[in-house]
Amino acid sequence: MPIPTPYVNAPRIGAGEETAVDVRTLVIGDTFELEVGPGRGGFIFERAAAAPQAGLVGLEIRRKWATIVDSRLAKQGLSPRARVFAEDAKWAMRRMGPDGIFERVFMHFPDPWWKKKHEKRLVMGDVFLREASRLLKKGGELFVQTDVEERAALYEEAIATESTFVPFGDAEGSPRLAENPYEARSPREHRAIADQLPVYRLRYRRI
Repeated sequence: MPIPTPYVNAPRIGAGEETAVDVRTLVIGDTFELEVGPGRGGFIFERAAAAPQAGLVGLEIRRKWATIVDSRLAKQGLSPRARVFAEDAKWAMRRMGPDGIFERVFMHFPDPWWKKKHEKRLVMGDVFLREASRLLKKGGELFVQTDVEERAALYEEAIATESTFVPFGDAEGSPRLAENPYEARSPREHRAIADQLPVYRLRYRRI
């Protein structure tokens, strides 16, 4: 008798890999926001409290954490407007619509892959940027943060190649922010602040 695969019934955004998915069928809200890689869910819970009008979608590649966090959201009565799905964001975003649906796209401390052979696993890249540009409304925001200075520079360089994004930071022409303006933090951001470690925050506006 085969051993059941753990979290085989993890929440997914649709039945087929090529099926188009309307975000408005996943969550309800006056506006919509996407978090890529919510992990253990700290940010999405805090964001749900800070922005009660927003429908929040999380895409988490690890089935375990997608299942656990989505279940916790349901237990707290948040699932009508906040869900986490077990999906690879680079590919799931291609199925999502309509264009311009999201007010904001968040990516917190992504890509813990340091070796050259793991570069293909990086979330930040052409596919993600193209889909984030398509899914963000005009004037919408892309927010990326990391505690690795070299990665922040790499992300800045990558995002600069996508002409639909312009820097929207503290200084004119710069995407850098000193503080997180969204009244919600990921667990890693909380730890970095507690340990007095620098956090490199980048914000862009979709034009």
